[in-house]
Amino acid sequence: MKLATDVTHCDDLMKALEGFRGYGGPVLRRWGVTLASRLAAGSRLLVAGNGGSAAQAQHLTAELVGRYRDDRPAFSALALHADTSSTTAIANDYGVQEIFARQVAAHGRAGDVLALLSTSGSSANLLVAAVAAHRLGLTVWALTGPAPNPLARAADEALCVEAATSATVQELHLVAVHMLCESFDEAVERRAEADRRNWSLFAEEDA
Repeated sequence: MKLATDVTHCDDLMKALEGFRGYGGPVLRRWGVTLASRLAAGSRLLVAGNGGSAAQAQHLTAELVGRYRDDRPAFSALALHADTSSTTAIANDYGVQEIFARQVAAHGRAGDVLALLSTSGSSANLLVAAVAAHRLGLTVWALTGPAPNPLARAADEALCVEAATSATVQELHLVAVHMLCESFDEAVERRAEADRRNWSLFAEEDA
């Protein structure tokens, strides 16, 4: 039995984080820019996960509907697992594997983004949701544990966190959520600044 003073967990996190800085950053910057463009055009982000991954997914939607750091407009983001009445009704009537796919069918539109979080990358209900999303023309992103895994293969793009334990994967998923929000906010601000410059030029020409 490990003592409470054991810092192995911290050591594992630091080791995994060091590698994550290299391979995670470019993906999350690209996702943030894409998401800012899609949501500004009226699309929405749908997110789902199970257990701890559900908490991380809901954290992401809260940052987008509310704010991450500085004040900015609200954007449409839905955590599919958060509607307990829908999820339990779907599970009861159609089976637990359909709880997210059914909601994707209800809420998803072509151009939307579906982000799926899973430490194992093998959750059946997320895999079924990915299939439903592709059928409707959504873009599917997966945030998973180590590759290869089924969810990464089912997604249009995946960020697979290399870590030894599920706990460390989840901790790096939270880092990923914040990095994505940082990139998103920067892209939103760049678009707003460009709009302000264009409006200023238009006003000068019209004067």
